[in-house]
Amino acid sequence: MLKQQHKDRIARGDYMIDKKSPSAINRRTFIGVTSAIGAMAASGAGPAIAQSSSSRPVVISSGNGFVHRNGGTETCVERAYRMITEGTDVLESLIAGVNIVELDPEDASVGYGGLPDAWGRVTLDSCCMHGPLKRAGGVAALQGVRTPSNVAKAVADLTDHHLLVAQGAQDFARQMGFSIEEDLNTERSRQRYLEWRRRIDPSHYPDPNRQAQLTPDAYRQFARESIQVAEDMAAEGLIDPEHLYGTINCNGVNNNGDVCGVTTTSGLAWKIPGRVGDSPILGAGLYVSNDHGAAGSTGRGEANLYNLASFLVVEELRRGADPKDAGMIALQRIWENTETRLLNENREPTFNVNFYVLGKDGRHAGVAFYGASSGNQRNYAVCDENGGRHEPIEGLIR
Repeated sequence: MLKQQHKDRIARGDYMIDKKSPSAINRRTFIGVTSAIGAMAASGAGPAIAQSSSSRPVVISSGNGFVHRNGGTETCVERAYRMITEGTDVLESLIAGVNIVELDPEDASVGYGGLPDAWGRVTLDSCCMHGPLKRAGGVAALQGVRTPSNVAKAVADLTDHHLLVAQGAQDFARQMGFSIEEDLNTERSRQRYLEWRRRIDPSHYPDPNRQAQLTPDAYRQFARESIQVAEDMAAEGLIDPEHLYGTINCNGVNNNGDVCGVTTTSGLAWKIPGRVGDSPILGAGLYVSNDHGAAGSTGRGEANLYNLASFLVVEELRRGADPKDAGMIALQRIWENTETRLLNENREPTFNVNFYVLGKDGRHAGVAFYGASSGNQRNYAVCDENGGRHEPIEGLIR
């Protein structure tokens, strides 16, 4: 059930949503807003949009941004913050930070050693946005490059495109001088894949070509069972539940108020080959406005894609919401638009979505449907003048 504080705020119309009537705005709020807009139109005035007056350097990320060091001394958020305060471009700093996680085989959700697709291939997605320059780039279903965030930045810097995919993304990376490897699996990711194959298809294990022989109905059943097996393996501790969907999002701002962000992932574990989630899609896995802030996401990508929820979060920042409330509004929107099959007996989502929200002024929040997992508090990563640390994610439901 919803936390009482969020029930109260929804009842007051703070989140501008009535759960029993999807897409319905609180009537009193609607009348007040439309009356105000009418008055402004009559007077020639425009709507008031929130503007930040000052900024301070801050970097935030998903929780894995303050865990992995890839054999070094700094985590993602620590490296990015140090570089920003030394005067390095914000996006360059953030990408240098997420490179630590992409290259660390201990993180099975990103880059090298990321959990592969149903054919055993590691395919990677990433996007980045540069607020001051209004540039963006992304890659999806990229094979053979350990640091897809660097390729996404090359797309932003060196082309007029925003997204390259699959073989085209790899060809571009090769032309730009990136090293292409045959296989990004580690022994650990390969063994986990083989265990998944054994469970999902024991009579044909380990035949990677059987999917091509399945009928459409059988393929759909295979896809449903594959997710269930992955969730069972997570419940047994064979994979980290957070790594089932994977991903790292990292957003930052400097003392000039320059805002940038990057998201990078190996995607859903053992996904149908060709599946692309929210991470490389502008407005879903990441959105940045240099005037207002940034938001990125981890968790169930399909839920985020359906709602382009990171864009919604930043729009709410633009309308004056603080980072936490902006994220909660997006979560409520996703909940309203969730298929019945993905709701439990209490009509709550059976999945999680997380948002990492950074205002231009340095205020920040981490929010999710569920702020705890298996009784353990979930966290997001922060680095500012007080150093690197984890801070608790606020749950909308619990």
